[in-house]
Amino acid sequence: QVQLEESGGGVVQPGGSLRLSCVVSRFVWDHYAIGWFRQAPGKEREGVSCISRAGETTEYVDSVKDRFIISRDGAASTIFLQMNSLKSEDTATYYCAPDRPPGMSCEGHVLNDYWGRGTQVTVSS
Repeated sequence: QVQLEESGGGVVQPGGSLRLSCVVSRFVWDHYAIGWFRQAPGKEREGVSCISRAGETTEYVDSVKDRFIISRDGAASTIFLQMNSLKSEDTATYYCAPDRPPGMSCEGHVLNDYWGRGTQVTVSS
């Protein structure tokens, strides 16, 4: 019942854009807040953004605020992360999860330690 699959990563030059997708099961869609997280080599996993079940609340870590946009599409059971003005420090493996990053308060139930395979984002010139 708890299923998530990330996609949309790739290699892009600084200043470019990517849109990540997180396709989730209907059970996850109906019950859980969704967060985006990322992990760069040698660093701990960090929270990036979250969205409430109904989409009325979105939150972002300061480093991506005004550059990234999180949204959800009920017809496709998909949560998107539109990433604009990408920087080299955005390079990481990106994951979605039925969880909210520390310090964020998007409404919905949460679970710990449920992750997809992740999708790699590389920003390089």
